[in-house]
Amino acid sequence: MVMKIAVFASGSGSNFAAIMEAIQNGTLTGAEVELLVCDKPEAYVVQRAAQYEVPAFLFNAKDYPDKPSFEREILQRLENAGVELIVLAGYMRLIGDTLLKAYGGRMINLHPSLLPSFPGKDAIGQAFRYGVKITGITVHFVDEGMDTGPIIVQRPVPVYGKDDETALAERIHKEEHRLLPQVVQLLVSGKVQLNGRQVQIEAEDFEYSEGVEKP
Repeated sequence: MVMKIAVFASGSGSNFAAIMEAIQNGTLTGAEVELLVCDKPEAYVVQRAAQYEVPAFLFNAKDYPDKPSFEREILQRLENAGVELIVLAGYMRLIGDTLLKAYGGRMINLHPSLLPSFPGKDAIGQAFRYGVKITGITVHFVDEGMDTGPIIVQRPVPVYGKDDETALAERIHKEEHRLLPQVVQLLVSGKVQLNGRQVQIEAEDFEYSEGVEKP
């Protein structure tokens, strides 16, 4: 059986590309991306979707009277495509009740910090300016809050003395591209169990901190 996935993105789509490449090279199996949902029709991720021949639903929120209106249309597209799992990868909108009720426990988000530290926008910049020595990446289930859902996996990324914000961002994004397909594979394989705020992973071979790039 193949699990059908939708990716939501608002920007360049490098994590969308990481998922697609993992599927194509066989490191992510049993999954197929059926739909891109993007609220910025001019975003580069739309070109990436066309290159991978993934259908895209593009919308401008201002064209709808409210969030439930455009989420109902998104939900219809998801249902028509048979989507079973939603991956938020740089989607810059809070998810509302319409999608949460339909996909609660089947929607994950990638965030570039070790939550609960530095939620919201510009997490990398927040961490850098604060002066932390370790930041990282969190993949979590989505709930009604901003980056507040149950944590599935976190991976640390050190902040080196010679780093500027650009260098740190590049290293974090490189780790994101490794981690996100791995977490999707765990979900596709049925190895993730959600119990309240606690998430159990049934994968003895999963490495929580592998391969952090050295300077």
